[in-house]
Amino acid sequence: MMHIAARQTAVTAIGPDREPTAAELDAIEREMPVIRAEVELLDARISTLDRTPSELDARRIRRARRRVLAARRALANRRTAGGPVVA
Repeated sequence: MMHIAARQTAVTAIGPDREPTAAELDAIEREMPVIRAEVELLDARISTLDRTPSELDARRIRRARRRVLAARRALANRRTAGGPVVA
């Protein structure tokens, strides 16, 4: 059996106990409304995987999709309005 090993060392050394920086935490906090909306949409879609979606399910999915779009739009508008850009 051949063992495969990397020929180069890692470009950045990231330890297993590395904590997120303040800038990374701020970026996550700014994106939290989008994350929550996407989780809600995922929950709505998962609830209909094993059955035919009813009209109520379809409305729930549409509302969740609109919330995702609104949250993404708000985040994009904040970035273009002079807010900090997250790389």
